[in-house]
Amino acid sequence: MKNIAVFASGFGSNFQAIIDAVDAHTLDANIALLVSDKPNCKAVERANTHGIDAFVFSSKDYENKEAYETAILQELQLRNVDYIILAGYMRFIGKVLLQHYPNKIINLHPALLPSFAGAHGIEDAYRYGVKVFGITIHFVDEGMDTGPIIDQFAFHAEEQDSLENIETKIHQLEHQHYPEVIHRVLQ
Repeated sequence: MKNIAVFASGFGSNFQAIIDAVDAHTLDANIALLVSDKPNCKAVERANTHGIDAFVFSSKDYENKEAYETAILQELQLRNVDYIILAGYMRFIGKVLLQHYPNKIINLHPALLPSFAGAHGIEDAYRYGVKVFGITIHFVDEGMDTGPIIDQFAFHAEEQDSLENIETKIHQLEHQHYPEVIHRVLQ
């Protein structure tokens, strides 16, 4: 069984989907650590509720990205983490982690890459007027949402779909497919 670390900065609904999949034995992994840059976020609360170790940091406490990534790396190595799973982590992954986890950092993006990369993928796609929305699960490289694509899942928008409806449908896809794709990669 592989040890994974989940990185999250917010509500943590995808983190919860991963926890649920592990509990249901549909994701064969051990969640060894949650890493978060937001001490009061819901993801940290979820980790505490489920007895999952959390490493919470503030980038302001470190000289630079290399320094806080080195501190994260030490926590990962203490727990023999095999893969890093990004679940709403709103920071770029830097060279320290990329060098130690080549092709072992997985991200979930709420749009069909390579279109609509960045922090506002759903809203950008909606405003552009696309008719097909979806999610992309990909390996992380040094670019923004540019790593090799592992899988994508899509749906056709209905004429009456609001941005909120689209967001709900995207989250449903994420919660359903992210844990199963992680499981497939770990195998």
